[in-house]
Amino acid sequence: MRIGIGWDSHPLAAGRPLILGGVSIAHARGLLGVSDADALLHAVIDAMLGAAALGDIGQHFPESDPAMRGISSLLLLQRAQELIHAAGWRIGNIDSVIIAEQPRLAPYIPAMREQIAQALGLSLSRISIKAKTAEGLDSVGQGRAIQAQAVALLEEMP
Repeated sequence: MRIGIGWDSHPLAAGRPLILGGVSIAHARGLLGVSDADALLHAVIDAMLGAAALGDIGQHFPESDPAMRGISSLLLLQRAQELIHAAGWRIGNIDSVIIAEQPRLAPYIPAMREQIAQALGLSLSRISIKAKTAEGLDSVGQGRAIQAQAVALLEEMP
């Protein structure tokens, strides 16, 4: 078995949709980035790649690649899974946390878990997502950004 960690942060900006865990969330601002800027999925991807010792998201999906403009992070998640499978690994489970002051994310977590589980072909019991606030601290706590952290457990494929 191998364990990997992932972390991502994106600033909030007007005129952008807010996508987290592959789910569109009603909010006045969205995350700024080249892709859909899904900080949760970016953290999950980094955790998966890290556990397989395959580098990070920027190495495999560079922002300088025009194909990354506006791409769904669910597609990147599936591509990352293909990379870890090719290296002889499969996902045991994923645990993650989103840190955001607003909006309240609890109502969206079941749909996020569903999206991730479906994209990876896993049961819901292997996907955990929690939501926390930063208690008014730093740019996240002041409502200017959203962060996500993830841990992935990989198992050697038989």
